Amino acid sequence: MDLTTRYLGLELRNPLVASAGPLSQTVAGIRSLDDGGVGAIVLYSLFEEQLRREAASIAELEELYDDSFAEAISYFPNVPSARRDASHPYLRLVEEATRLCEVPVIASLNGASVGGWTETARRLEEAGAAAIELNIYYVPGDLTMSGRDVEQRHVDILAGVKQTVGVPVAVKLSPYFSSVGNMALQLDAAGADGLVLFNRFLQPDIDIDRVTIESGVSLSSPIEARLPRTWIAVLRDKVRASLAATTGVDTAEDVIKYILAGADVVMTTSALVRRGAAYAQVLVDGLEEWLEARNLPLAQARGLLAVPKDTATDAYERAGYVSALEKAKKTYGSLR
Repeated sequence: MDLTTRYLGLELRNPLVASAGPLSQTVAGIRSLDDGGVGAIVLYSLFEEQLRREAASIAELEELYDDSFAEAISYFPNVPSARRDASHPYLRLVEEATRLCEVPVIASLNGASVGGWTETARRLEEAGAAAIELNIYYVPGDLTMSGRDVEQRHVDILAGVKQTVGVPVAVKLSPYFSSVGNMALQLDAAGADGLVLFNRFLQPDIDIDRVTIESGVSLSSPIEARLPRTWIAVLRDKVRASLAATTGVDTAEDVIKYILAGADVVMTTSALVRRGAAYAQVLVDGLEEWLEARNLPLAQARGLLAVPKDTATDAYERAGYVSALEKAKKTYGSLR
């Protein structure tokens, strides 16, 4: 069974991609993912805040020597070394990973504002990244900010990166737009090479014993896959950009469902963290066995259950909603 896949214009040996996470923070972890059988690897994210702090420290260091005599010029070689504080280890990781891995290595930038930090994308490209994934994690705390302004910020960040690099750029999206479909169309029109659905917002909880707010990260569960799967099924053949599914992948069945909905690639971190990088091959083998059992090529399976291209999507989704409620009435109503 040929599992070769095109994503962001890149050729992958299969549609399973290791998403940004703890396993892609070290060369050893990245090698384990490559050996484990994934089709591509997204490195952990380099954050806008890190780059801004780096820029601020450089500016402070330069100002410190502004009034120095010419004889003190020998101090200035320290400035470039400060420039490496935040981004240099990441750039070095990109270089080593691309040199050692057989699969494409995708760098990840995490930010929420328009600014000079997006210039780092050019340096990531020069380091060898096959593509850039923009993880735009933005929660508008300004209650006066309009939805249109939030959307425009996403488009502007994408445009800023696209102007600086020649490699493909994917955008990792939140599901919390007033119109997810329109946001996808805007990013597609602005040149996004891929859309990654969806980003998981890390929401705090409350500890009632200590009466404190607790932050934390939990691994995803398959139930969370329903929302991104729905939107992938809607967007299939509606956008030029590649569609990447992420969140809720635990078994090969979850991978298969995403493929049937129309995903070009299926990303996972949680499953590999739970079971180890070698579990990637279990997921790939499960997909292959399912396809072979039905004599179904991957290309034909992809999007087989997507929303038909000429269907009125709103009516289609409404019909599915009503059908689900009717089924719930019959299932749970009979228990009374």
